[in-house]
Amino acid sequence: MTYLLKGYRIKTRDFNRAGEVSIKVQNVLKAIGFDPVLVRRVAICAYESEMNVVMHGGNGELSLTVDPARIILEVRDDGPGIDDIELAMQEGFTTASHEDREKGFGAGMGLPNIRNNSDTFEIYSEKEEGAHLISTFKVEQD
Repeated sequence: MTYLLKGYRIKTRDFNRAGEVSIKVQNVLKAIGFDPVLVRRVAICAYESEMNVVMHGGNGELSLTVDPARIILEVRDDGPGIDDIELAMQEGFTTASHEDREKGFGAGMGLPNIRNNSDTFEIYSEKEEGAHLISTFKVEQD
């Protein structure tokens, strides 16, 4: 049984609003009363995913699903896709533009941070088909 399902649009290259979706996700989870450590992990993954869409993807959407056992973040974009997922998962690898790196983004830690903060992480992408990320977080039962 799903308690909550929310969707948020992410616009490519919209650095003025970048980060707003992850803040909304964080606020929803705080309002529900989840453990702050869990909220932080989910917020990190939401932020990194959101920034990847803003910098690399086309327009996208982040969906948040909450049920009694887990929290799921699912992010899809209609961008150019990821050429080499294995390479993209390496810490420090980046395809960020020089302009984005000058803004302080593109350190090559986005996908590794998502993987490291998720209980399970799946990524799917094909050339010219965008990217699809699924991060799952276990909810500790009292």
